[in-house]
Amino acid sequence: MVANNMEKHLVEDLKWRGMIHDIMPGTEELLAKEQVTAYVGIDPTADSLHIGHLVGVIMLKRLQLAGHRPIALVGGATGMIGDPSGKSQERNLLDESTLRQNQDALKKQISRFLDFETEGSNKALMVNNYDWMKEFSFLDFIRDIGKHITVNYMMSKDSVKKRLGSDSNSGMSFTEFTYQLVQGYDFQVLYRDFQCKLQMGGSDQWGNIVTGTELIRRIERGEAFALTWPLITKSDGGKFGKTEEGNVWLDPARTTPYKFYQFWLNVSDEDAERYLKIFTMLEREEIEVLVAEHGEAPHIRAMQKKLAEELTVMVHSREEYDMAVEASGILFGKGSTETLRSIREDVFLSVFDGVPQFEISSAEMDLDVLELLAVNTGVFSSKGEARRMVSGGGVSINKQKLSGPEQRITAEDFINNKYLLVQKGKKNYYLIRVKEY
Repeated sequence: MVANNMEKHLVEDLKWRGMIHDIMPGTEELLAKEQVTAYVGIDPTADSLHIGHLVGVIMLKRLQLAGHRPIALVGGATGMIGDPSGKSQERNLLDESTLRQNQDALKKQISRFLDFETEGSNKALMVNNYDWMKEFSFLDFIRDIGKHITVNYMMSKDSVKKRLGSDSNSGMSFTEFTYQLVQGYDFQVLYRDFQCKLQMGGSDQWGNIVTGTELIRRIERGEAFALTWPLITKSDGGKFGKTEEGNVWLDPARTTPYKFYQFWLNVSDEDAERYLKIFTMLEREEIEVLVAEHGEAPHIRAMQKKLAEELTVMVHSREEYDMAVEASGILFGKGSTETLRSIREDVFLSVFDGVPQFEISSAEMDLDVLELLAVNTGVFSSKGEARRMVSGGGVSINKQKLSGPEQRITAEDFINNKYLLVQKGKKNYYLIRVKEY
C-alpha cells in the first residue's frame, strides 16, 4: 500500500494546481488503490535542466511524497533521435559521449528533488534507455516492436499530423517518425522490468505515451496509464524548451542564482499565483493565504517574493537565496559599502550585468574623482557636469556619497581590488573595472 494518506488527494491536488491536461480513465483509481511506479522522460540534449523540465521533476517529487515510486528516465537513445512534438524543425543529434556527460550532470540536479537513498519501497530510480536500446538491432526492432503498431496509428498522432501538415518544406524524417515507437518501447521495458504502470509528460507527449500503453496491451497483455500536464508558457506565450531563446536554467553556471531568483520575483501577478501552484510544494491553504495577502496589498508582491524564495532554495540553497535577496537590495537604494564587499564576486557581477562598464589600468586606481569619472572613463561627458552633480550630492561610489569634487579615489576604494561601483542619481549605475593582464 501507499506510504501515507496523501495519495487519496494526489489527483485532486494536481487538478487544483492546474497540472492535469489529460488523464487516462482509471489512472486516479489506480493511484488511490496501490503504490504505483511512474516515470517521466528527459532527453539529455544539454548538460542542465531548465524550468520546463522542472515541472516533470516536481511531478515525480509529488508522486514520491504521496508514497509512489518515481523513475526518471534519461533518454540517451531518444536524445539521439529528436522528438517532433511541439517542434517546427528537427533537433540536432548528439553523440554518445556528449549525451553521457549530460546525463551525469542531470543526475546531480535531479538528486536535489528525488530521494534515491531511502530504504522505502518508493525509492526513486534513474534509468537510461540507451542501456536497452544500444544492442537492439534495427531488424530486431522492426520485427519485435514495429509489427505491433500500424502506420495508420502512428500517422493519427497530432505531433505527426502537425508536422506533415505544416507549410514548411522540411517535412519529417523517418528518424523522427519512429520516435513514438522508441518512446513506446521505453514504457514497455519499464512495465516489464519495474512494473511501471504510469507515464507522465507534457500535453504534447500524449500521443507518444499512448503508443506505449498500446504496446504494453498488445505485447505484455497488461494495462498501463497516462497523465499529462499543460505546457508551461513564457510571457510571450512560447513553450519553455531547449530550442527556444530565453531559457532559465537550473545550472548556476548558465543562470546564476541571483538571476534565477530575479526571474521568479519579476513574474506578473497572474503568473505568480499559477506558478505557486505548479512549481512549489506549498500546501493549498498557504497559497490561498498568499493570494489573499496579495489582493489586499499588491504592491508588496507577497506571491512573487514567496515564489522566488521557494524555488531558489529548492534549486540552489538557502544561502544562495539569502545572498540573492541581499544583492537585490543594492539596486533599490539599500545596501552599503560593506554589503558590496561581503557578497561573492559572481553574485556582484550578476547583479550589475548589463550596466555600462569601463576599464582602467591599475596605474589609474589613484586619481582625482573628476578625472576618473569624466576623463579616464565616460561616466560623465565633462568635468563640469561631474563637478555639478558631485557637488549636489548626486553621485555615490560603492553606495557611499562623494564628499565633494575634490575627493580622491585610491586603490583601497576598489572592491576586491578591481571593481568600483558608481551611482549617478537614483537609478543609473556604472561599473569601473581594473584590467586584468
